[in-house]
Amino acid sequence: MSVTPAQEPAASAAYAEVPDEAGGAAARSWWDAHADEYLADHGPSLGAADFVWGPEGLREEDAGLLGDLTGLRVLEVGAGAAQCSRWLAARGVDVVATDVSGGMLVAGGRLDAATGVRTQRVQADARALPFADASFDVVFTAFGVLPFVPDPLRVHREVARVLRPGGRWVFATTHPVRWAFPDDPGEAGLTATFSYFSRTPYVETAADGSVLYAEYHRTLGDLVADVTGAGLVIDGLVEPEWPEGRDEIYAGWGPVRGAVLPGTLIMATHKPG
Repeated sequence: MSVTPAQEPAASAAYAEVPDEAGGAAARSWWDAHADEYLADHGPSLGAADFVWGPEGLREEDAGLLGDLTGLRVLEVGAGAAQCSRWLAARGVDVVATDVSGGMLVAGGRLDAATGVRTQRVQADARALPFADASFDVVFTAFGVLPFVPDPLRVHREVARVLRPGGRWVFATTHPVRWAFPDDPGEAGLTATFSYFSRTPYVETAADGSVLYAEYHRTLGDLVADVTGAGLVIDGLVEPEWPEGRDEIYAGWGPVRGAVLPGTLIMATHKPG
């Protein structure tokens, strides 16, 4: 696994159109450069071997969104340091964790050593998975991949390809409503300042104009169209509420904003057959 050196600071940050190739490629270099920083900031919330669906703290142990995994083969895409896969592996699940960032997967190796739980980690772009057709029973991602690619339909199609008939695809992503509001966990984040209907990505660029980071928005209608366009069937939506008494600030998420605005959308789907 190769890891790129730390990136230079962003010279500008704005909503701007960028070539899809540049925006999509930025995800790998950004997560490589910021893996350690991200885990230092959010590692305590994520745990080393815990399965948390989003900043609200909803855990798979309580939600059971993946169902009974006994005897099933499971794939995680956008796994980061493989915390969710590590939690599953500790419970005897046959799970493979993939991420586009070598830096995050290297960090996952350190967490394996710290916890004594070994994960199967593969560096892969979720838009081109290196697995055979119909080779997994369940695929999931907890806030991985989808916000950071310009072409999410490719992700859903790849997931559908590697799923066995009847297999499940469950993904958590930023709730579409959040796009219209500033990324602020306090009172300033409660007033809409941007169009929900704009698909212009948020982009950070270097002084030479190269794309360092890109985050993409889809409306709820877009998400539904992508999933069904990949031939998958939607089984349900979950919008976790901010728990009473949870005071943690997680980037733009927190109790002030979480009390009135949804931050996370989880969609459960399956492949017919």
